Amino acid sequence: MQTIFIHIKCELGRAYEVADALVQGVEQVSEVHSTSGQYDLLVKCYLPSDLDIGHFVNELIQTLPGVKDTFTLIAFKAFA
Repeated sequence: MQTIFIHIKCELGRAYEVADALVQGVEQVSEVHSTSGQYDLLVKCYLPSDLDIGHFVNELIQTLPGVKDTFTLIAFKAFA
């Protein structure tokens, strides 16, 4: 299992719509947070180790209506 975080910039006025689509339609999404700053949403995803991160982001996240830009971070280790 691999953990990634995706910052998403949405088209104006569509952040809530995008957040809802992520929560309802992408099973790998664990959490979606509304954020201030350069990006509108922060998304935490758990992906199977054999799933290609590039394909996941390009085909499932960037193609959602209302998504304007993304910035992906790969997490190495979680500290409790």
